[in-house]
Amino acid sequence: MAAELHVELVAADRSVWSGEATLVVARTTSGDIGVMPGHQPLLGVLESGPVTIRTSEGGTVIAAVHGGFISFADDKLSLLAEIAELADEIDVERAERALELAKSDADAAAQRRADVRLRAVAVR
Repeated sequence: MAAELHVELVAADRSVWSGEATLVVARTTSGDIGVMPGHQPLLGVLESGPVTIRTSEGGTVIAAVHGGFISFADDKLSLLAEIAELADEIDVERAERALELAKSDADAAAQRRADVRLRAVAVR
């Protein structure tokens, strides 16, 4: 069993994060899943939510992910998201305004996106 896994977090428009990790936690349609080196191969559908990546250097990377797929085999993990952004990139005030606007417009999808962004920031 390898001591680390290679992770690629990719959004539709860009590569968000790439590197070595010891653990990745993501939300799928079947529930939260933690992937460590040596995990059984998997393919799943990502739900909107924060993704936590524990890097090999001991750091933590948090990203807000909005839908997509997760794939793991041979200690290579791919997170292919419709939309993804690192928690450090999220403007909290803008996300809070977007959440309030979505609530007033009764826009459930926009409300869910803003909520995920704020949860990702809260986790970091």
